[in-house]
Amino acid sequence: MKIVCSQNELKNNLSLVSRAVPSRPEPPVLGNVLIEATETTQKVSLTAFDGSLGIKTSMNVEVTEGGSITLPAKLFNEIVTRLPESDITLDVPEDESDSFIATISSLSGEFKLTGIDPAEFPELPKIEAEQTLELPISALNEGLGGCLFAASAELSKQILTGVHLKAQSLGKDNLGDILEFAATDSHRLAVVAADLNPESTDSKIHLPNFAVTIPAKALRELERIVSDAQPTDLVKVNFDELVMTFTLGDRLLTSAKIPGDYPAYGQLIPQNFTREMIVDRKRLLASLELVAVLAQKNNLVKFSLDNDKGELIISADAQDVGNAKQSLPAEIMGEDIEIAFNIKYLMDGLKALSATEIKMQLNEWNQPVIFTPLAGLNMTYLVMPVQIRN
Repeated sequence: MKIVCSQNELKNNLSLVSRAVPSRPEPPVLGNVLIEATETTQKVSLTAFDGSLGIKTSMNVEVTEGGSITLPAKLFNEIVTRLPESDITLDVPEDESDSFIATISSLSGEFKLTGIDPAEFPELPKIEAEQTLELPISALNEGLGGCLFAASAELSKQILTGVHLKAQSLGKDNLGDILEFAATDSHRLAVVAADLNPESTDSKIHLPNFAVTIPAKALRELERIVSDAQPTDLVKVNFDELVMTFTLGDRLLTSAKIPGDYPAYGQLIPQNFTREMIVDRKRLLASLELVAVLAQKNNLVKFSLDNDKGELIISADAQDVGNAKQSLPAEIMGEDIEIAFNIKYLMDGLKALSATEIKMQLNEWNQPVIFTPLAGLNMTYLVMPVQIRN
């Protein structure tokens, strides 16, 4: 195998797939990147796989001789990143193909890396009895940006480490079709209803009803893969009982689905409220960032809603250190109340809500609180309050 390619392009594509390389590969070949060059298409593909998440991408190069090899992902990535911005030659001579030694050369010199037989690299899962659909990048960005942060990191609650995607067809004219994204760690819940047919698009998208749970880790990589795409571009999605694949141009992400029933999160969202507050999102976030300095020990922040003054008072108390207090104007309906939250949960949600003004709806100090934007993103963010200890 012999190819010549741009250092910058190889670096970018290698960096993309390397995120699927496991930190403790088993078998060892999964610690490598599979490199496959095809002379007829003048393309090289790079593949990484951790047994659950797989990423594959391809790029145009000069292929003098086709072939394949796997190289240690970490070392290969570090070498390519440090090479100057010029052409790179990757060469695996025929007389050394059995020993899997690759020579990486550029203007500044050369490196030799020992790889592993590409025949040992497992194939990415293939979809059987596939169901295919297309999703606009705009809907994916809305949904993932609004809920990924709320997925659990506790592996003991596997189903909660994923994001639940649910498509619902609301009308025969296809104008009501939505794709709902939901994530929860049992302390908070983020739900986004992404519009598949915004007014700015001419073509209409209709999805069959389906519901799947996908690891948040895989969807974070999908976010990166589509980050440089146009909002109107479409991602092709295939899935069966076990696996989902997402394809955008020459980029492919494959992920195992998380088995089991996702919690019935819709039942957790209250429908009626006795109190409501409307406040400027950026001012609220800025105030939280200030008091967070003194909330580092217990992550606790207290909201005091004063209806008569039309004021929200935010406070944090760090025992034996000090306390902080900030106030800001707010439209408040209902009786005054004091309620406390985990400040990190609040700030995560406020950053995702992305609206000028937000609405906070609540009942009592120990019941779920709902935050929603007044315009733009169709998002509901539920946070469980924390008990105030006097």
